[in-house]
Amino acid sequence: MAARPPRFVLFIVFCIAIGGLLFGYDTGVISGALVVIKDEWGLTSTQQEFIVAGTTLGAIGGGLAAGYFADRWGRRLITLLSSVVFIAGALIMTFSSHYSVLIAGRVVVGLGVGAASMVAPVYIGELAPREFRGRLVTLNVLAITGGQLVAYLVTWALADVHNGWRWAFAVSAFPAAIQLCCLPWLPESPRVLIQRGRDDRARAILQRINGAKVPASVVDGELDEMRESMRRESSTRYRDLLRKANLWPLAVACGLQLMQQFSGFNSTLYYSSTILKMAGFSSNKSATQFSIAIAATNMVMTIVAIAIIDRFGRRRLLMTSFAGMIVGLVLLGIAFIFVVGLVTITKDQCGEYAWCSACALDDRCGWSQGSSVCAAKAAGLFDDLTDTCEPTTGRERAGTWLALASLIFYVALYAVGLGNVPWLVQSEIFAQGIRSKAGSIATATNWVSNFIISVTYLTMTQHITASGTFWLYAGIMVLGLVFVYLMVPETKGLRLEDIQRLFVEGGLAHRKRPAPAAKISPATSSSDSDSRKASGEASDGLLDGSHAIR
Repeated sequence: MAARPPRFVLFIVFCIAIGGLLFGYDTGVISGALVVIKDEWGLTSTQQEFIVAGTTLGAIGGGLAAGYFADRWGRRLITLLSSVVFIAGALIMTFSSHYSVLIAGRVVVGLGVGAASMVAPVYIGELAPREFRGRLVTLNVLAITGGQLVAYLVTWALADVHNGWRWAFAVSAFPAAIQLCCLPWLPESPRVLIQRGRDDRARAILQRINGAKVPASVVDGELDEMRESMRRESSTRYRDLLRKANLWPLAVACGLQLMQQFSGFNSTLYYSSTILKMAGFSSNKSATQFSIAIAATNMVMTIVAIAIIDRFGRRRLLMTSFAGMIVGLVLLGIAFIFVVGLVTITKDQCGEYAWCSACALDDRCGWSQGSSVCAAKAAGLFDDLTDTCEPTTGRERAGTWLALASLIFYVALYAVGLGNVPWLVQSEIFAQGIRSKAGSIATATNWVSNFIISVTYLTMTQHITASGTFWLYAGIMVLGLVFVYLMVPETKGLRLEDIQRLFVEGGLAHRKRPAPAAKISPATSSSDSDSRKASGEASDGLLDGSHAIR
């Protein structure tokens, strides 16, 4: 095995992973931009929620459309179209002069996000040499988390710049333009070329990807495997998911994707600056600055997860992640009691809010620093009303830092388990012929639940309090922990056939034990080695059309 992939392959992965970078940037940039846009345009909580959810709504349609057209038109053309869509969305948001125009721009960008979330990992996986596929596809995950971190850094740097949020949206057009410039040198996926009957071209690309030292017989064998895989996929139908052997893994995949979103993580991603401002970090810039620590935690712990997942196992890592997130959410709720109190934003009169932090959460109200009272903005009784609150007591200062610490802890435990494992498990538990169809359903579950969380978070903080919202998420995580314990078997180190047998045999997951690895005799070493390679490909989640949605 070569020490590293050929330079041509690294160039391909770099160009395609720009889609993951844009995915992360466009989902992360709204956090810092929203706190400024809210003040500038006087947005209500519902309007803020729909600005955030616009990208998710677009991603649902973009992902479904890309899944269909990527097979008909090819991965390369869909990548080109997604780059154009990213640029168009960036321009619409940059020059938006009204709330509805900004929503339209967010939806357009969402189409690109959905297409990138589907095409980028599949494209990389189908062009990467087999021995490097796991690591190369993982680079797309790092690109997503890296894009989120870059988004926080950009919005922080532009927080005090006039129209800084417009520049932050405009920045996303530049990586898309770079990707467009790379496309003339990107080859089409060999699978697509085989589908079109261009076997010679597919063979030439595979030879270049694997390197000149790889024998032609190996390349021909890989072509035969692709043909067989495509034959199996074309012979299955969605109704096959209703078979007993497929229903349990489908329930596991959809359940984990549902829990990934209902954990509330994307609320912390989309609204992290808003959350920290609510928690007592008074200025937009300070709130965005500490959001950078959250994004960096997400990226670093994703790297940690990649390093330890094969050692600790999927099931154990998931249960550890759920338990840690429960603790983080409970502490986050306690922190908000110190800062805001258990106050619902349903008061008839602004004067009924006794604390600045609670007053600032109501869109109708502002806090008078000079008079230390909450008053209606429309009344015009005070000229110093603000929604910025400085912690003034030891209790509020302690709550502020406890909120930041518990938020970072929560994100770390998410990134190390629930943020990654569902996608890996989803790629392992389905038979080859049904994997793409089942994966598309599970991925749609992720995006739809993402949309639900996006449009309900701020409303819930106003009606059941910020603390109650985090505790609700914690309660869902308790149910998720039980779900993992009863339903999700350990798949670490198992061949694909052994994993499928776990579901066919029936019984609860906590009673199952992974089958010991069989010893390989000289007579069977070649075929077993091929089986392990096939399992490795499944474990990397290369062919299911889905990947990490952050």
